[in-house]
Amino acid sequence: MSGDANTDFDLAEFHAEAVGTPSHEDVSEMRELVCETLRDAGLEPEVDELGNVLATRGGSAGESETDGDADGPHIVLNTHMDTVAPHVPYERDGDVVRGRGACDAKGPLAALLAAFLRVEPTAGRVTLAITYDEETLMTGAAGLQETLAPSADGFVVGEPTNLDVCIAARGQCEGTVTIRGEGGHAAQVPAERNAVFGLASVLEALRRYDDESGPDEDEVLGAPKLTATMLEGGEAPNRVPEACTVTFDRRSVPPETADSFRADLEAYLKAQDRVPDGLEVSVDLIRPDTPFPKPFVTDADDRLVRTLRDASGGDVRPFGAATEAGFFAADAPTVVFGPGVLEDDEGGVAHSEREYVRLPDVRAAADALEKTLVELVG
Repeated sequence: MSGDANTDFDLAEFHAEAVGTPSHEDVSEMRELVCETLRDAGLEPEVDELGNVLATRGGSAGESETDGDADGPHIVLNTHMDTVAPHVPYERDGDVVRGRGACDAKGPLAALLAAFLRVEPTAGRVTLAITYDEETLMTGAAGLQETLAPSADGFVVGEPTNLDVCIAARGQCEGTVTIRGEGGHAAQVPAERNAVFGLASVLEALRRYDDESGPDEDEVLGAPKLTATMLEGGEAPNRVPEACTVTFDRRSVPPETADSFRADLEAYLKAQDRVPDGLEVSVDLIRPDTPFPKPFVTDADDRLVRTLRDASGGDVRPFGAATEAGFFAADAPTVVFGPGVLEDDEGGVAHSEREYVRLPDVRAAADALEKTLVELVG
């Protein structure tokens, strides 16, 4: 995975090709673009068994003394190559690039890749780790947590942060609350056994959950957030359904996990007076066999944070969306950083039809990352 790289890398050209490459349904073409770029720079990238792209510069492969110091810090640069649907074609107007992935996260990817190729580690090593399913299941990041994170001394996760250094993010999971009662003719089922009537009690309990039972506010991330997002139940206007379902979105803060939240919420709903006695209630996670983004907080005084802050000139703050960073933060100091914004004064940017990034910001992110790596690994 390691080797000597040259710096003949055109950031704007790579970014244009990346944004023009659809990766909302299949990342194969985008993965090959990343691998080809690394090979053109004289490196031998590895695609792991999950589909992540990995490359290391420095002493991790132990190829020679000059490749770096295996005993020095190991810094990992991570972002993702997939995007949300639908694909939006590449378009450039001066310094502004529009298109799907322009800022989330092919702008950060271009900056990370540029910095990775520029730096010659002499007192440590740098690994580029690009995942393939951040926008869906995050199994790529969960796999890296097992194989890569234990050896790392710091992670920089590329996302649109407007060049701010983000040291924390809330976790995220989705699930359902199912209310079960008696199904039958609308003229026959008593109200206390009607699951539809039970919705009112459940929705009010969801509204009160964090005030009465949820974890305390985190001093960096603030309060957790529980949001009811969908309702489902019933097939005919003259028949009472056996069950109704409320779908929720949970944004968590430490130390809460998806599993602990599910168990705590179910116990809370089953407590006296929160759901009518004639009804049953259960809580289930959606896709429980897949990983959920975890909440994390990195110490603002950590050397990685201070070095990147000084190099970028950005603020230190929490990140406003779910991210793969939480998979790595338990093993090493982790920050989220990159060009572009999640939203601006006109509304949403990332994931929207108007997604864009400013090329000077992509270049500034690359420069800040290069300075940070030089400071940390030589």
